[in-house]
Amino acid sequence: MQPQDAGVQYSRWNNSSRDEVSVNTSTAEVSGCKRIYTKLCTGKIGIAVKVIGGNILFWTVFVIGYVTGYYVHKCK
Repeated sequence: MQPQDAGVQYSRWNNSSRDEVSVNTSTAEVSGCKRIYTKLCTGKIGIAVKVIGGNILFWTVFVIGYVTGYYVHKCK
């Protein structure tokens, strides 16, 4: 049986033009991937991770290009 603390409830009142929608979320249902994403990709830690990842990507492409250029243009 699933817990009733998470979900969406919609109720419409008959004699009024007011509709009510309530959304309840439970932190127990958040997956591990979502928690890791929230921790590593948002806020100051997220900015640091993106900067470090960008630097690693830049240097990887630079080294691959350097090595490739060395062997392509090497004199025989």
